[in-house]
Amino acid sequence: MKLASLADGSAHGALLVVSRDLTRMTPAQDIAPSLLAAVEQWANCHDALQARYQALNDGHVPGMPYDPTALAAPLPRAPQWCDGSAFLNHGYLMEQAFKLPAIPNVDTVPLMYQGASDDFLGPCDDIPLPDVAHGIDFEGEYGVITDDIPMACTPEQALRRIRLVVQINDVSLRAFTPVEIRSGFGFINAKPSSSFAPVAVTPDELGLAWRNGRVCLPLHIERNGEWFGQPNGQEMHFGFHELIAHAARTRRLRAGTIVGSGTVSNKDRRAGSACIAERRAIEMIDQGQAVTGFLQFGESVTMQAIADDGSRPFGTIAQRFVQALPAQD
Repeated sequence: MKLASLADGSAHGALLVVSRDLTRMTPAQDIAPSLLAAVEQWANCHDALQARYQALNDGHVPGMPYDPTALAAPLPRAPQWCDGSAFLNHGYLMEQAFKLPAIPNVDTVPLMYQGASDDFLGPCDDIPLPDVAHGIDFEGEYGVITDDIPMACTPEQALRRIRLVVQINDVSLRAFTPVEIRSGFGFINAKPSSSFAPVAVTPDELGLAWRNGRVCLPLHIERNGEWFGQPNGQEMHFGFHELIAHAARTRRLRAGTIVGSGTVSNKDRRAGSACIAERRAIEMIDQGQAVTGFLQFGESVTMQAIADDGSRPFGTIAQRFVQALPAQD
């Protein structure tokens, strides 16, 4: 099924069910007030939501026109946001371009950081940032939303507790990245609010494109209306179930935790890139210097996973980057 959150001014948004073809949506607050509440009570809500979804697709319940501009992120706030770096090609390119030492055990132990989860942006929201000198970048990713995850769960157990799959623009400020990496305390300024595609889907909705805990779909990205890349999620070195098990190695994870894949990246250069930093790294390797600049205010990005039949399971991220207004007392 496909679920979304209406941006109604509340902290968590109002739960909606969205039709399979992304033409209609209908309220579901009588089942659960928000998507987070539904995930927290999944066993009690699933069947009713599935029935509402089927009825909407069959035309048996009234639905309003699907409008992504009215939607928040599926989870405007989440208990936790853990972002991995599961596409090893991305890391290898960075190491080669910047002559960095190889990270030990990167192919056996997932890389992951814990980011802020209190202010996710919707699919059509402007992305306000303070200064273009900070090196504004986008990062196309996939992610999952989990049920409660017990401490020290196995990857197989984790796979059964993935409730929803999402598509993410993990906004990054590259000027802060090397400083914060050297500090050893993880990202703060380098990682402002991420944004999400409008629709969260249950894994079964992806059909054969959900395999081995991976979203096996190309993520098409445009910058200012021009093609930037379409890398496929199937090249994840670690599946989402393995990322979840890593995050839960020494603690439990609460329902509503979001786990990201990291920048989607493919070995075949013809797939392009899902972030500016990777394209710049390729330019440094091939040409000796980076040519592509980071984002300026007023630029736009579009991201959408496209299935073999031309459908867009998660809808589309379509956003502009703008200068943030000064803080008011």
